[in-house]
Amino acid sequence: MPLVNMKDMLVHAYQNGYAVGGFDLVSLDFLEAIMAAAEARRSPVILSLAESHFDYYDFELAMAAAELAAKRATVPVAIHLDHGASLESAVTAINLGCNGVMVDASHEPFAGNVAMTQKIVNMAHACGVPVEGELGYVAGVEGEDAEKHPGEVVYTSVDEAKRYVEQTGVDVLAVSIGTVHGRMQGEPELDVERLQQINAALGIPLVIHGGTGLSDEQFRQLIANGVAKINYYTALADAAGTRMRENVAADDRCGYTGIVREIQEAMRVEIERCMLNWGSANQADAVLAVAEAWQPVHHVIIYNVNTTDEAQVANMMAEGERILSQIPGVRRVVTAKAVQQAAQYQFSWLIEFVHANVIDSYREHPDHIAFADSLFRPIAGDRISIDFRQN
Repeated sequence: MPLVNMKDMLVHAYQNGYAVGGFDLVSLDFLEAIMAAAEARRSPVILSLAESHFDYYDFELAMAAAELAAKRATVPVAIHLDHGASLESAVTAINLGCNGVMVDASHEPFAGNVAMTQKIVNMAHACGVPVEGELGYVAGVEGEDAEKHPGEVVYTSVDEAKRYVEQTGVDVLAVSIGTVHGRMQGEPELDVERLQQINAALGIPLVIHGGTGLSDEQFRQLIANGVAKINYYTALADAAGTRMRENVAADDRCGYTGIVREIQEAMRVEIERCMLNWGSANQADAVLAVAEAWQPVHHVIIYNVNTTDEAQVANMMAEGERILSQIPGVRRVVTAKAVQQAAQYQFSWLIEFVHANVIDSYREHPDHIAFADSLFRPIAGDRISIDFRQN
């Protein structure tokens, strides 16, 4: 139950005047610190995995850990692809368990950003997954994010923001009003009036990238003007780095476990501070009461074949596993044969969908139609198909 629809979570935050942290993780230490803070403060939380950080970890392995952490949590959790690079990235993320995606086309001209984002929205909404768009450009200033997000800051235009949301159908919008990725240099100057105008024009949850370095009062101003999601990473990395340097200074011969000692605690303190300041603390139960539970659907087919050619059947099943597993919204494809030779049906498929929306989009997907018409239906006339929602 605690894995919930990210749009529902953010709409609740938007309507009730607080913001949820989208905390980027790059290791198990980050993941455990984020979840410990969320549980301690009874806060909804977004586990954010940025494609710009994939050099530091295996995305598939990290997703497995994030999903398990979410499933065993007692607070509402969403798992989000941050700064994806392509449509293919978004499909992979959804099929691995992300229930929110953001493909960053903010560096493109307006028309190019719209065109790319429309493709992401069409695909993701067919899977029941909300989409974050970005208009304007939040550059990186100092540290690793300066390399990941080069260039100059481009502020979000109110008129373009309205057209962008209307043309793309994004669920939430990241805006550029003066924040930067990485560490701030000097006092940040935020264009709060611009944010206020964007919020009035759109009426949807807004997102701030580059939250590190802002004051508590600036965060409160952002939230008062429609910001419902705040991306946060650099301050956590700095807290962990400071603690590691202290550990080495105390014992320059310590090994790995000595170096990383108490870094989770250092990050947890900073995350809890954010949750308290942004107002998400103690909102967990309210979100759980209104948010859709993120529950997979099992598409089950049991069937018999009208051929004795075992090689043909084996090829059909292997091709099915290969082709169908690539369709957006399909988590896994399992083929099987009955143990009992006298069973009424001898073969089965178990295809796990990320969301009930995939029932329709999968059925209509051209790859599914081509496979079913050319390989499956010709030899599997006797079949039963049922969709089950997992509890």
